Amino acid sequence: MPVDLPQGVSATIGADAVTVKGAKGSLTLAIKSGIKVVQQDKHLEVQASSAAEGLNAIAGATRAHLANMVTGVTKGYEKKLELVGVGYRAAVQAKSLTLTLGFSHLINFAIPDGVTIETPSQTEIIIKGIDRQRVGQTAANIRGFRPPEPYKGKGVKYSDEKISLKEAKKK
Repeated sequence: MPVDLPQGVSATIGADAVTVKGAKGSLTLAIKSGIKVVQQDKHLEVQASSAAEGLNAIAGATRAHLANMVTGVTKGYEKKLELVGVGYRAAVQAKSLTLTLGFSHLINFAIPDGVTIETPSQTEIIIKGIDRQRVGQTAANIRGFRPPEPYKGKGVKYSDEKISLKEAKKK
């Protein structure tokens, strides 16, 4: 299945890497040996050069990565986190996210390159970027400081995440 290149997006195919450039920036993907990327008009096609074991799976994964890169340089990616709990707060200061999550100390999280973090309110965190993997990993790292607990639902959760609460212990 080909990857469509919309208006304003260009792809440069090298010997061992593909670079996709768009309005929001550029991303590069390293290509494994045995995988061939061909550009026809405004489409990218990924082909396995032989029928070696597992090569078709790698070709499919490469195609998915290229499609995610095209979406990233045109629209970008965004993850929303919510802080649930009394006194749980988040604030952005320069290149650092400061979290108050009920510990005896503040958590200072260094914002990685290629990712921007906003806090529209004290209990909301919005992570934006063009690299889907980097945005998702940053969100997972922040959530990992205090994942939601199953009894009251307190912690850092994704905005679309449903926490199934357990029933309290009976006497």
